[in-house]
Amino acid sequence: MRTARPLLPWVVWGIAALAYAVAVINRSSLSALGPAAQDHFGIDATLLSMFAMIQLIVYAALQIPVGVLLDRFGATSMILGGGLLMVAGQAVMATAPEVSLAILARVLVGAGDACTFISVMRMLPEWFALRQLATVSQLTGLIGQAGQLVSVAPLAALVGAIGWTGGFLGLAACGLLVVLLSALVLRDRPGDGTALERVLGRKGRLSREARSLATPPPTGVAEVSPPSTEMIPVVREPRVRVLGFWSRAQRLLALPGVRLAYWLHFTSPFAVNVFLLLWGTPFLTGGVGLSLPTAGGLLSLTVLSSMTAGLLLGPLSSRFVERRVWIAFGIVVAIMAVWIAVLLWPGTPPLWLLVMLLVVTPIGGPASMISFEVARSHTPRSFAGFGTGLVNTGGFTASLVVILLIGLVLDLQGAGSPESYSMGAFKVAFAVQIPFWLFGLTMILIESRRTKGWMQEHGRSLR
Repeated sequence: MRTARPLLPWVVWGIAALAYAVAVINRSSLSALGPAAQDHFGIDATLLSMFAMIQLIVYAALQIPVGVLLDRFGATSMILGGGLLMVAGQAVMATAPEVSLAILARVLVGAGDACTFISVMRMLPEWFALRQLATVSQLTGLIGQAGQLVSVAPLAALVGAIGWTGGFLGLAACGLLVVLLSALVLRDRPGDGTALERVLGRKGRLSREARSLATPPPTGVAEVSPPSTEMIPVVREPRVRVLGFWSRAQRLLALPGVRLAYWLHFTSPFAVNVFLLLWGTPFLTGGVGLSLPTAGGLLSLTVLSSMTAGLLLGPLSSRFVERRVWIAFGIVVAIMAVWIAVLLWPGTPPLWLLVMLLVVTPIGGPASMISFEVARSHTPRSFAGFGTGLVNTGGFTASLVVILLIGLVLDLQGAGSPESYSMGAFKVAFAVQIPFWLFGLTMILIESRRTKGWMQEHGRSLR
């Protein structure tokens, strides 16, 4: 008789993925509200760009500290804490009378966002079998991209309909609802209680009897009790927390597979992050000359492309584990090739080439998820949160630097304001991406060779 597979892992994952989608909505809540923010606060474009800069700096800077806290306190606590920080941030943004408080709001949003994604990724191996992780990870990214889609148009429409304060308070209320759902449903692993159960000091039957999809179903064979261990001395492993921050970082970075995962994440997503977080709309309107509604439609196309790619890359990376690095490598090469074609095209690129750009570039987002699969294969279990945070700094560090460089190059050309934007200036500015791609691809090749040698030397196989 076939044993029914447990449903709880999928419920836990669904709420965790929803929390990540809300984090993405909060992260990109200003992506389509730039003009509204300028009108509301009376600021220029340079100060507006500081919102995105500060948020990215906070996000990237907190990845490793959050990873340390994640290993100490668990994924559920970090998701709840991150959600509350974002709720507070959006409430401050809704009611801030001046720019300094608005910047504080983006700091809170960036800090809460930093807690969410790596906590969700840390939770997945506790509930799913190894063969399912790649697909579930990509589905998580896909749901996050659905959050990006919400922030492109519906959020802007909401703010336009009920005003700045009402729109952002509504976003805070949605975040608070998800925090409450998370407190009722999320469990770090089978057998653990929810946050509410831990507060009440009473674990429910559902938590006590929870099973992971990685746990083989009962076979009907009577289990044999383990031998008595009263006389066997217990040798405890050294506690991880006695290791200093730098000692842990050095231990992880000594593993070539972890370094490989870092460079995969460094190289894959920065182009789409740069485009969606700040420079996409100025490029399409001020450079190409499209209207704002047309530019918004094309930005929605990038999200749909990313979601579709996530559906395909999950099964592919799970089926072809030995080739997953080269799948990501090929995607980065394709992104670089399309961008070079746009930059070298004389004059304004044709619509078909722009559509190709906006279909290919977003695939870097799902491709970056492969880096977490690589990291999981090479990171010791007790360092899982720290390792995920370390890898996740790669793409956001690259994104931050490229965003800053593009703005600097535009300013150096005298094209740093909407009135002076031009296609020629944007082509020169976006060319700063090319050295980052070339450097990242080179490091992937180097670390891939080192990882292969390390695995052969230690007799390891991918998992």
